[in-house]
Amino acid sequence: MSKKYQNIVDFIRSIFKEEDAFIPLHEPRFVGNERKYVLDAIDSTFVSSVGSYVDKFEAMMCEVTGAKYAIALVNGTNALHLSLLLAGVEKEDEVLTQSLTFVATANAISYCNATPHFVDVDKATMGLSPGILKTHLKEIALVKDGKCYNKNTGKRIAACVPMHTFGLPLYIDELVEVCNNYNIPVVEDAAESLGSYYKNKHTGTFGLLGTFSFNGNKTITSGGGGAIITNDKALAEKAKHLSTQAKIQHKWEYKHDSIAFNYRMPNLNAALACAQLEQLNNYVKNKRELSNLYLAFFESEKRISLAREVENAKSNYWLNAIILEDKESRDSFLEYTNDKKVMTRPIWGLMSNLKMFKNCPKSDLSNSEWLEDRVVNITSSVRI
Repeated sequence: MSKKYQNIVDFIRSIFKEEDAFIPLHEPRFVGNERKYVLDAIDSTFVSSVGSYVDKFEAMMCEVTGAKYAIALVNGTNALHLSLLLAGVEKEDEVLTQSLTFVATANAISYCNATPHFVDVDKATMGLSPGILKTHLKEIALVKDGKCYNKNTGKRIAACVPMHTFGLPLYIDELVEVCNNYNIPVVEDAAESLGSYYKNKHTGTFGLLGTFSFNGNKTITSGGGGAIITNDKALAEKAKHLSTQAKIQHKWEYKHDSIAFNYRMPNLNAALACAQLEQLNNYVKNKRELSNLYLAFFESEKRISLAREVENAKSNYWLNAIILEDKESRDSFLEYTNDKKVMTRPIWGLMSNLKMFKNCPKSDLSNSEWLEDRVVNITSSVRI
């Protein structure tokens, strides 16, 4: 077994041209106007949440995604939290989401004093399953006065948050259709899928709102940053208002009309983000080429497969994921590769197993449990 894993280590080292050095899972690349734009922002003295690069970044996000409106925020978690509030999530509500996700998804729901309601994923996409959700809602949902309720808990099901895992688009159009039949608004967690498309539409544009992250390990980064996109003008205006402490515009007075948040992206981060967005197409092309190299390599492996985009999807392949035979194989692979200074990591542990969320409502999670035991992310940086 170690010999087979050494072949994988050798292949990764060969395509990243690193003979002995540590190879991280995903590191940022700064090969364009990053330094120029950041220094320009510094020279302007507008380094906080007001500045020309914030406006430019929002316009670029609209151009990239095809959304009508974009709001630049501090990080992806804040974007999710604010989007859920904009979608109407209130205290004691339930929000449908997947258990197989990064903890920020469940945390953002909790920030609203709402409860995550976990639904299983499809193995093919690792994203929330429309078919499983449809069956689950038939069993537990009741629509009354235009609102959806969980018959078992009596709580309103106020929203649904699917996540495009590792940049792989899920069957988002089918999911939105299921949710529409129950009057459940969809907030897409597209944190990992900038540059990913499903049926020629960018992820994040299918639901009422979509959210993105620009953390240091994402396809493009602003150091820390996030964004909301939407086609709803009123929601966009409210997002911008609530993210700036609900301050009423005035030349000098400080007046506020709501309890709100300091969630706006600083101009300094936006300058970095603009330079990175200019490289997005090149980065995605590079990452798709990398995934194809991995695909050709793993085709000869009988017990390891590579996760790939489904039909009608175009993934940014933010993180490449391999699926091993079982948990024991997964653990031995993780130990061997990391010992050899090639960073790999397992997929997240299920949210429904964490002490904070273990009593939350859920569907059968057989697919999520199967994937949790087998999926490992391998080196996925843009190759220079």
